[in-house]
Amino acid sequence: MSNAAALPAGRAAPRFRRPSALPGFRLTFGITLTYLTLLVLLPLAVLLLRAASVGPAGLWALVTDARNLAALKTSFGLSLAAAAIDAVFGLLIAWVLTRYRFPGRRIIDALVDLPFALPTAVAGIALASLYAPNGWIGEPLMSLGIKVAYTPLGILVALVFVGLPFCVRTVQPLVAEIDRSSEEAAAILGASRFRALVTVILPPLIPAMLTGFALAFARAVGEYGSVIFVAGNLPFVSEIAPLLIVIKLEEFNYAGATAIAAVMLLMSFAALLAINLVQDVSRRRFGHV
Repeated sequence: MSNAAALPAGRAAPRFRRPSALPGFRLTFGITLTYLTLLVLLPLAVLLLRAASVGPAGLWALVTDARNLAALKTSFGLSLAAAAIDAVFGLLIAWVLTRYRFPGRRIIDALVDLPFALPTAVAGIALASLYAPNGWIGEPLMSLGIKVAYTPLGILVALVFVGLPFCVRTVQPLVAEIDRSSEEAAAILGASRFRALVTVILPPLIPAMLTGFALAFARAVGEYGSVIFVAGNLPFVSEIAPLLIVIKLEEFNYAGATAIAAVMLLMSFAALLAINLVQDVSRRRFGHV
């Protein structure tokens, strides 16, 4: 008797799984775990083990060193500020590029991705040339009493430059999908432009803005090449943590370098975890578009 004849009346025969060109779940899952372990988890584990080899007291002494703390404060503080600036202006740029048609729009849209392709050293030299006291932009600013190059402000400019594409590209697709009829309905009901912006336009964009913020922050924390040329690299003033790690490696102080790297890893993980939690809450509250 066939399987179909053995089934009760009115019950269809079960469907077999459709054939797939991809391997099975176990194989792909194993490849994924192997890939992540070799390229991500194993190097991070070695870093933490190497940092722990100096002992709790030695690790605490390295972490609480005044110069190390100043470099960490500079890196993380300016990275957060740069990511916040990128989130705001990234939304504005994405809105203009999506909603308006004007000559040169495609060229500007392509230039947004320039920091992705531009070598970081080239970006740093270009920014240092522009914002130096005798540069095209730096000289007029110096006449106003504003010094950009070789100060923390120069670091902020470099971090904003490298992080801006993340905030633009994460928001731009959602801006294109916003239903304009909702904006028209808000205007018909008498809502002001600001109220329509706050209640209709921004809520579905907030999760994407937080994603761009997180990506820009992660890029800024580890940025090295574009910063060292414009920072001045003065201890306690404009020295960033990645540069301090390189300095300690050149001094063969591997314990100090790994300790700073481990602290940066933990602080970055905590910051990104907090951002992801806020992003998850915003998605639940405002919905996902």
